[in-house]
Amino acid sequence: MTQPESDPTQQSPAAELPLLVTAQLPDGARFPVRGLRGSEASPQPAPAALILPAMGTPARYYRAFARQLHAEGLTALTVDLRGQGESTPRVTDAEALDHGYRTIVEEDLVAIVGAIRAELGPEVPLYLIGHSLGGQLGLIHAALGIGPGVDGVALVASGSVWFRAYGPLRGPLLLIGELFTAAASTLLGRWPGTKLGFGGNQPKGVMRDWARQGRTGRYTSPGSPHDYEAALRTLALPVLAVCVEGDTWAPEAALDHLVGKAPGARVTRARYSVREAGARLDHFLWTRAGGALAKRVAAWAVDGGS
Repeated sequence: MTQPESDPTQQSPAAELPLLVTAQLPDGARFPVRGLRGSEASPQPAPAALILPAMGTPARYYRAFARQLHAEGLTALTVDLRGQGESTPRVTDAEALDHGYRTIVEEDLVAIVGAIRAELGPEVPLYLIGHSLGGQLGLIHAALGIGPGVDGVALVASGSVWFRAYGPLRGPLLLIGELFTAAASTLLGRWPGTKLGFGGNQPKGVMRDWARQGRTGRYTSPGSPHDYEAALRTLALPVLAVCVEGDTWAPEAALDHLVGKAPGARVTRARYSVREAGARLDHFLWTRAGGALAKRVAAWAVDGGS
């Protein structure tokens, strides 16, 4: 995926969300969680929604959408994935930094979810809203059942990157790109995505895991004792699967392949259209025209994912 276009309103420090809590791991990695608390006037606690970013996309990119979720009554939260944005250490700060999907889904998200639940209270329903790679990793984390756990996952502009899900024309080109990305990351020691205009700066482990899934269609990560595919087959949580019109990076077939890995999940399908948004949409632009989508997500979360 190409990097999102810059947005001055989202880069302004004055628009930063308040810091809610910081999750810290034994290896020294830190994850500031920012957000806006829902109203405490209601007899029932407002559900919380944690936005998990796309590859190479900083959490601040989702501030506008977080505010729209908050306006619909949710506690809206953002966090950077390891090595990105405010999380430390950053990929650009530590040449030796390397990790793959295993670290994110089995360690980072466990600590982040744990810190949020400790701050908000265990009675608050907590949902993950995953964009692109964030959706894939959020779904795997929820399926593994490690740590405090979450109450459901919303997938927005997200899907498997298995090349066969992209058709006979685009699929082979995607496969070539995935093979090149894995090889270049191995050779260079990390992926210089900021210079190449794809995926941001990433450790080689993330890009090799991403490329492996694109090549094989299966989610695996070296060193993990867990079978991700088997875990996904046992997932029984609510899943909101939103296909965004104009999104060529996560087309409906890619979303179908991802959701199809969790046959036991309580899936609600939705399509976010240009007409509903009132603006042009693509893999990233939905975040700038997400008001109507925020209403859908909030209604789904308030109803307990039904």
